[in-house]
Amino acid sequence: MSLNLNNITFIIVTYKSDEIILNCLKSLPNDAKIIIIENSNNIKLKQNLENQFSNLSVILENNIGMGPANNKGIRLSKTEYVFVINPDVRFHDNSINKLIDFAKKKNDFAILAPTCDDTKYPNYKIGHNINNNDDQDYLKVDSVDGYAMLFNKSRFKDNIYFDENFFLYLENDDLCFRKKKEGENIYVLKDAKINHLGGQSSSVIHKNEIEYSRNWHWMWSKFYFDKKHYGLINAFSKIFLNLVSAIFKCIYYTIIFNTHKKNIYKMRVSGLINSILGKKSWYRPKI
Repeated sequence: MSLNLNNITFIIVTYKSDEIILNCLKSLPNDAKIIIIENSNNIKLKQNLENQFSNLSVILENNIGMGPANNKGIRLSKTEYVFVINPDVRFHDNSINKLIDFAKKKNDFAILAPTCDDTKYPNYKIGHNINNNDDQDYLKVDSVDGYAMLFNKSRFKDNIYFDENFFLYLENDDLCFRKKKEGENIYVLKDAKINHLGGQSSSVIHKNEIEYSRNWHWMWSKFYFDKKHYGLINAFSKIFLNLVSAIFKCIYYTIIFNTHKKNIYKMRVSGLINSILGKKSWYRPKI
């Protein structure tokens, strides 16, 4: 079946996202199918959104993580395509239609993504082994950022999407890495634009706790990803300087009584050590 709006479900994972989710939803077509996985178990948000929008359903969860929450939304969907997006994105006018039109002409993709409208922060990575023609309206890439990924479910025969060991960060890189190894295509459509606020999926009132959690999980995920794909020794060699630097900075900021900075580097050390020891990504922000 060719791609059209009727066979796409938009999957959005929210967490303390009350302040920004409405702008995202308003940038989607009025009749789009939408599943929201509300990861802070906020029944008030569920009631508000379901009262305002007849085309969405909100599933409450207790902070199960980005990968597991997205997987849940994907598996609940009944369409052949799913569009995983973050609550802090907004589509430009006609971007979704441009993606649909492109997919009708070239449907040999596992993942298709729009292009971030901020050229300083591209939402994709291209390796040296990929050659793209300048006159093409798309790019063939190695990976795309997880805040906007359109999945062709027919290319996921095993029904395996995100590795649920990742709580936060690099779950999209891991998924793209696996699909590329399987010989699947990942494309970015140049003319389909999206705006990404970046780091604003949660309310600013929880800024510090969210920052601590991000630092913990970034380091945990970094080591886990490298160990999974390149082996233990290679992974440890890549993070050794990060670990030493984080330890020294934690000590330094303790000495000068900068509690906030100390906590950031303390989280980095903790995340790395837990990952090195093979422990699960257990840390959750104190919200």
